[in-house]
Amino acid sequence: MHTTAAAEDTLGRPAGADHGDAAYWARIRRIVDQAPPLSDHQRAVIRTAFHQPADHKERAA
Repeated sequence: MHTTAAAEDTLGRPAGADHGDAAYWARIRRIVDQAPPLSDHQRAVIRTAFHQPADHKERAA
């Protein structure tokens, strides 16, 4: 039996939390604002991951 299903939604967020409200997004903005900026290398790795050809993605799966 999977007991966390009732406690979390499909994205792993707490059940019952209103994720569309201003308080939630304000909290997200605070967390993001506290994070250090990405380096050029980190940005390049992320960009590369999202711009892979479809056949390369299929081989990786």
